[in-house]
Amino acid sequence: MPKYYSSIGEAVGAAMQHNIRLAHCSAAPGSGKPLQVRHLPSAPADPYSVCGMTSRLHEDASPDEVAGIIEEVTGALVGPLPQLTELVASAADWTRARLDFDDPHHHPIFETWTRLAAAYGMLQDVREQLEVAEDGLAACPAERTDPRHHQMVNVLRSRELLDDVLGAEAAPVPSAARNVDSDRQRAARASSPRTGISPSPGSPPATAAPPPAPRPAGRPR
Repeated sequence: MPKYYSSIGEAVGAAMQHNIRLAHCSAAPGSGKPLQVRHLPSAPADPYSVCGMTSRLHEDASPDEVAGIIEEVTGALVGPLPQLTELVASAADWTRARLDFDDPHHHPIFETWTRLAAAYGMLQDVREQLEVAEDGLAACPAERTDPRHHQMVNVLRSRELLDDVLGAEAAPVPSAARNVDSDRQRAARASSPRTGISPSPGSPPATAAPPPAPRPAGRPR
């Protein structure tokens, strides 16, 4: 059954562990538990996954599109946030079934349950905050404001998508969705820049071979 990496750090960590095991021969070929390969889904292939929704939430998306994405996150049936909340609740209930209060001075399992219960409450608060923010997103203007206002607030996103790092090809998107953020992602997927040879002044253009296909221009850093 395929597994999925939820973050770039997890994918890199799994690859490092795999290489360390091979280097130290901790798992002989043909013996023991085989290494499991985890599938890395492409964001365009699953637009309703967290990575897919993140790739759709670019700076030029319309307010209604952004509000719709947040609505998908908090959706009661298939939203990733309610699913995560239920997962934490299940972990807390699993711990609850192993509580032991015979020792009045030593309750490590109860402390673990308390942390899980606190995380469950925080996730419920996050869902409420996002549901309120959804209306505010829909009311935002579609146009960007002057960049001098943006400098007053820090950028929160700190990680690229897996597609940006691993070089997955993006699925075709409507022209309205092609924007500066898409250019940045395509530029990140490029392994190295290609440099052409400038002809000398006055020399005729070369006609022996057709020129290479133009590459999408990346956003200047």
